[in-house]
Amino acid sequence: MEITLQKGDFTAVEAEALVLFHFEQDDRLLETTAAVNDAAGSIIGQVIEAGDFRGEHLEHFLLYSQGSMATKRILLMGLGKREEFSVHALREAAAQSLRTLRDRRQPRAVLPIPFDSKFPLDLEDTAEACVLGGMLGLYQFTELRTRDLDNIKDFDSLIILSQKDSKQLAARVDRAKAMASGIYLARDLVTLPPNLATPTILAERVGEMAEQAGVNFHLIEKEEAEKLGMGAFLAVAQGSDEPGLMVALDYQPSKDDEPPVVLVGKGITFDSGGISIKPSKDMDRMKHDMAGAAAVIGAIQVVAALRLPLRVVGLIPFTENLPSGKAYKPGDVIHSLSGLNIEVINTDAEGRMILADALTYAGRYEPQAIVDLATLTGACIVALGDDVAGLMGTDDELLARLQAAGEESGEKVWPLPLWDSYFKLMKSDVADLKNVDGRKAGAITAAIFLKQFVPEGVPWAHLDIAGCAWEEKGKPLVPKGATGMGVHLLVRLLQEWQPLS
Repeated sequence: MEITLQKGDFTAVEAEALVLFHFEQDDRLLETTAAVNDAAGSIIGQVIEAGDFRGEHLEHFLLYSQGSMATKRILLMGLGKREEFSVHALREAAAQSLRTLRDRRQPRAVLPIPFDSKFPLDLEDTAEACVLGGMLGLYQFTELRTRDLDNIKDFDSLIILSQKDSKQLAARVDRAKAMASGIYLARDLVTLPPNLATPTILAERVGEMAEQAGVNFHLIEKEEAEKLGMGAFLAVAQGSDEPGLMVALDYQPSKDDEPPVVLVGKGITFDSGGISIKPSKDMDRMKHDMAGAAAVIGAIQVVAALRLPLRVVGLIPFTENLPSGKAYKPGDVIHSLSGLNIEVINTDAEGRMILADALTYAGRYEPQAIVDLATLTGACIVALGDDVAGLMGTDDELLARLQAAGEESGEKVWPLPLWDSYFKLMKSDVADLKNVDGRKAGAITAAIFLKQFVPEGVPWAHLDIAGCAWEEKGKPLVPKGATGMGVHLLVRLLQEWQPLS
């Protein structure tokens, strides 16, 4: 989709439709909408006065301009009640607007930024929200289709009209496009089938992204992992004929060797459960067990595109978890990179195994902080549902920043306790700890396990995104399928980054 920013008369720009917003039960039209209403013979006011359009959130109504302006149609989109309005609501409204037009095969639209002294957001925030929301709502994965290609509905161009022309406004539009591109990348990676998203294939694809973005790329293969002593990671990988690989991405905006913020993403490219094999029902969904890795990759791409003045490192352990004669087994004791010995109770608790070595490895960078993302536990879905990620960690300030970033991005997170008393559930009779306990506090005990491998003194946060990685039905900003959860959240965190106190 081509997105252009223009300054001009919205009645003179040619397109299939002009998108206008309206607040619910608001007697006063936004100034932009009022101007179009005047040009179109008060047709908008008549529709609202008749009660055919109320302006409820995501409610829409299509009118025909009947030659009163260059655009053929006017799409009214509701913003909901003014007192409940948020930037996230505007993103959703923009997404719903463009998707409605695309589905009607009207692939070119004009969206005037509401110029209104009483609009809740300033011009720049409004433009960024409209572009980001519109792009996210239009996402679709079509690269593997070979039939009925003519039935795929595309959206060609969006013209953002503004009453002023400024470099700052253009920069915010570019920022939205960069963010959407990173989220698209994460969604694509999660959507790819596991035979086309093996550790080797994904590592190659990430390497190409890194080269284009100007990010340092290092690939830790089996031989190096063995020399390092990454026993937990290699134990999971040994069940597959596909070699396990750990990717290290290092975005360095300056030559100064400053301490980075390290992002760690779980990269299980397919999870059968291993010897503790999962039920066959819905096992195909286990291709998205690398959604944490995808979020880190997408976030690094955005960070590089925005040229943030902060060193950011991404660590992604990629492997499959399969049963075979070589696979690790319940009862095995595995020696990890940290030096701790782990008793394997369940091979389906493999994500924490590979993250254990990645978290330990992160200490080599002497980081300011570490944030990991993982589709780690079904218990987190039971606790918080499908729309909220579990948040745990060791630093209250870091956790608060992540929660604030979640509110700003619309990717909500909620804290769960991480008290040391939970560790008693993870004690092993034969080793330093076991990799899983029973059903009690499953999301918390998984995080307690990870905590043992975080370098001492480093602020750390863990995001369990098990419920948020895949959308079953579809929402305005998230069509059915991979969500790209975590990209926007992480970038918001890093955009506002200041050293932790």
